[in-house]
Amino acid sequence: MQAKPLQRVRGVARIRFSARTGTTRLADLYQKGSAKVRMPRIYGGAPTAVLINTAGGLTGGDELEYNVTIDDEAHAIVTSQTAERAYRSNDGSAKVTGSLCVGAGATLEWLPQETLLFDRSNLSRTLNADLAPDARLMMLETVVLGRTAMGESIERLFFKDKWRIRRAGKLVFADDIRVDGAPGEILRGSATAAGGHVFATFVDCAEDAGDRLSLARAVLDALPLNETRFAVSAWNDLLVARFVSGDARDLRNALISFLTGYRAADLPRVWYC
Repeated sequence: MQAKPLQRVRGVARIRFSARTGTTRLADLYQKGSAKVRMPRIYGGAPTAVLINTAGGLTGGDELEYNVTIDDEAHAIVTSQTAERAYRSNDGSAKVTGSLCVGAGATLEWLPQETLLFDRSNLSRTLNADLAPDARLMMLETVVLGRTAMGESIERLFFKDKWRIRRAGKLVFADDIRVDGAPGEILRGSATAAGGHVFATFVDCAEDAGDRLSLARAVLDALPLNETRFAVSAWNDLLVARFVSGDARDLRNALISFLTGYRAADLPRVWYC
């Protein structure tokens, strides 16, 4: 008797924000399958969209798609309800794709919480952003390889992450991460993670990003010297900060302090739940 095919996650979320009389409002929302969006009430700040995967995680064959459009002069934040989890995969790769479009004079803050990778997980993720010449995009992604506090170890996994940012159609930032095999061996070297199993990348893509380098360094220098190591640089209207740690909680605390200081604003409330 032939086994029935396993049920797979299929989710699509599309969000659009527009500015009217100086105020950003939700203009369009579409959600399908396990991809849900919630809009908490915000007082005195940019509207926030919270992404939720109601399946509770991802495994081989699952697919999620997120599309975010920020119209001219609008400002919005997109985050996630909690950490996304990639579980053991027996068949193929889970795929997550994101498409971000930011209009003239607009700002998008893409600030999801961590992606947690379990042993034997298989995740391929792609994020493409298209910006107007004077748009701003702040992006963060954090990856945690296993829960060491739970005594978990990662023997092997596959993780591929691909970022492409274009301004006025021109490629201005490309970043690729690929971990295929035993992460403890792959990330052991000083040129990779020096044994760390938690890492994050923050990008500020804007015309004045280079002018904010001294601010970013001042905020980072004020962080306590614990498990997390970090560095920041700026060039060609880009500011990039990298973080790596052997402790997920310590990295999270460092990111909260950095993002709050650099943005001069609190993070979405779901970050503190």
